[in-house]
Amino acid sequence: MIDKELLSGESVNIEYKEDIPAKSDRWMKTVVAFANGNGGRIVFGVRDQTNTVIGFKNEEISMKLDAVTNAIWSSCEPKIPAEVYPYEIVGKTVIIADIPRGTMPPYCLKGAGIWNGTFLRVAGTTRLAPEYMIKEMTLESMNQSFDRRKTDRILTREEIEALCGRLYQHAIDSVSPAEQDTIRKIGRSQLISCGLIIEESGKDYAANGYQLLDGAGSYEDAVIQCARFRGTTRSVFIDRKEYSGPIDEQVESALQFVLNYLSIGSRIVGAARHDFYELPYNSVREMIANAVCHRSYLAPEKIQVALYDDRLEVTSPGMLSRDLTIEKMKNGRSKLRNKGIAAVFSYLHLIEGWGSGIPKILEEAKEYGLREPELIDMDGAFRINLFRKPFEFDRFGVIDPRENVIRETPAQYGSIPASADGTRKEKGNSLEETILTMIRRDPEITQEILSQTLSISTRTVKRIMHALQEQNRLLRTGSSRKGTWIVKE
Repeated sequence: MIDKELLSGESVNIEYKEDIPAKSDRWMKTVVAFANGNGGRIVFGVRDQTNTVIGFKNEEISMKLDAVTNAIWSSCEPKIPAEVYPYEIVGKTVIIADIPRGTMPPYCLKGAGIWNGTFLRVAGTTRLAPEYMIKEMTLESMNQSFDRRKTDRILTREEIEALCGRLYQHAIDSVSPAEQDTIRKIGRSQLISCGLIIEESGKDYAANGYQLLDGAGSYEDAVIQCARFRGTTRSVFIDRKEYSGPIDEQVESALQFVLNYLSIGSRIVGAARHDFYELPYNSVREMIANAVCHRSYLAPEKIQVALYDDRLEVTSPGMLSRDLTIEKMKNGRSKLRNKGIAAVFSYLHLIEGWGSGIPKILEEAKEYGLREPELIDMDGAFRINLFRKPFEFDRFGVIDPRENVIRETPAQYGSIPASADGTRKEKGNSLEETILTMIRRDPEITQEILSQTLSISTRTVKRIMHALQEQNRLLRTGSSRKGTWIVKE
């Protein structure tokens, strides 16, 4: 078994050296890279490219073992307890250095220092680690997260109450009226428990996560870039937007951008017609929210949400935790990068708890009859692809292969989003038409009354009315409190 592994070629955790280089820096970079990752093995006495076993003479084995052991012990910081030993393969003796997964990253070459001597293993090659990854590894080894790091901003009670009030309203708007009584108000003590407020010397300091939630601070890459492309490549833009501000509101804006370009289908269940998006609503929302919640805010990159003819692609900056693999994620394993933000997103019903988000996305795609979503570790970013399904057209619109399902394009249906559960009313009596009718009868009607009357969330009402305004079908006059609505016929 070990022989096959040794001769299978170089990979993310195996590297060959025909001999022991006179200058140890030439291979010590790989030792450091393995320790900063999940460990690895350097095999001395095997020729790269051809995987040919060269081996060493018996009289030189002892000397070479000492050379490898001493180089590893003296050249790396912190110390790396490697296991170095001879091994016979195809009748020849090679030297193997097994490098364990480090427990105190980042590891670096002592002579080069942490910024110039820290290396990572990427796609079978050894590369200098970028500065943000070094900072990420430092936080991880200290069991800390960026969102809980204290800033210099001192918070007033009024500022805290304002943020808590907005978060509470967001949580209320995210559920149906029947569930609203189960939502409890979040307060200062909860934000302290989440690590988003640091109490020190009688003052409340904002952590990075607090500022990301209230939209303050200079986090220029803490935005979501959204684009709709024609075809299956990034050649031609149809539309693009960039959303900044409070990160929870970014999720809702990016979600709405995607929904505007998805087809809507209708299924007949008994005597009722239930409308839904071509992609699972909850999965789309979870993908975007996960990207915002789990991204690295130290990485100088932005979240990208790209919709193509064949797929929805969400890319989140930051390398995966060393404890995570794609298979572990599929099985419900997760590791929170931003623990405070994750706690708030769970309160807002933006993400699933206990690592169930990815398995739920896989499950919903299967239920929809879609191809299995693709999870990609991009060595510095994570991407998930949710694949769309081609439709057949007839004179009524778009026909889905499933029984009793008719799909209609956004051009036919407009850009009005569905309710939080992904359902809509029948087209002839759609939510938007119902809302317009109610406004005609009472131009001073509030969004809260519309929500209660229609048994949908306030956030859904707001989305619909915003879309109607964009379509120039609805106009607001006067102030937000005492103004009136005008339906433009």
